[in-house]
Amino acid sequence: MLEIEKLNKSYGPNRALTDVDLFVPKGVVFGLLGPNGAGKSTLIRIINQIIDADTGTIQIEGKKLSPDHIATIGYLPEERGLYKKMKVWDQMLYFARLKGLSQSEAKKRINHWLEKMDMATWREKKVEDLSKGMAQKVQFISTILHEPALLILDEPFSGFDPVNAEIIKDQILELKQKGITVILSTHRMESVELLCDQVAMINKSRKILDGTIREVKNSFRPDIFHVTLEKIQNPLPAEWRAKEEDGQWHFSKSLDGLTPNELLADLMTYGQVSRFQEQVPSMEEIFIHQVKSSAHE
Repeated sequence: MLEIEKLNKSYGPNRALTDVDLFVPKGVVFGLLGPNGAGKSTLIRIINQIIDADTGTIQIEGKKLSPDHIATIGYLPEERGLYKKMKVWDQMLYFARLKGLSQSEAKKRINHWLEKMDMATWREKKVEDLSKGMAQKVQFISTILHEPALLILDEPFSGFDPVNAEIIKDQILELKQKGITVILSTHRMESVELLCDQVAMINKSRKILDGTIREVKNSFRPDIFHVTLEKIQNPLPAEWRAKEEDGQWHFSKSLDGLTPNELLADLMTYGQVSRFQEQVPSMEEIFIHQVKSSAHE
């Protein structure tokens, strides 16, 4: 769907992007991760043709990025941009017409989304009279009215309470089911784990990892298992530092060159194994680890 090769961008002496390669398949939710100032916003602005890259190429569905693609992209920026004096209905109609929808089709879609998001009674309200969360909903709907092939969401959950954040998450998954490709830029790693099929991380202008969620997690596995033994038959080695509680012994054990099955078989010689769970890092732990590691480079 989206293919980026050797993308570079500098602002004077400061490198914003350095030889960035990305491939975003069609119909996935793709997490674009990185700390503040890493280069994510620059990349998003280049895709949206707000600024130009210095070198490199971008293709959407096999065609070089051009002004023709603007109508096929939906972009929800982190810095929201609504006209405060306009009414909700007028605002949505304005954005829909900008994206090429006819008057009748725009009205049909606006009515659909206002009902879907439980906002029908707010259509005549001015944006300045809305809560921050309600204004966010207006901007979200305005971004997707033209049913873009590629949807770019920059911190879409900002300003939402947990209930409304959940509503937006559900809408993102529905859009994915319709074949829309979503690029999600966020610092909320729990949302990344829930929504994203694939991720890429940028830090200090360079891509430092990418892959499916499973691939990324597997690459950071510490090969440590959390173990609980019962009905002990043989004394446990002191170096395991097992803690006893109500007849159960709890400890963590690394593979030490064994396969998981070999480790399990070895543990069974000491007692009954009631828990054998691999320690898998969360995306938040991986994010923090990568940022801290890059800080020392």
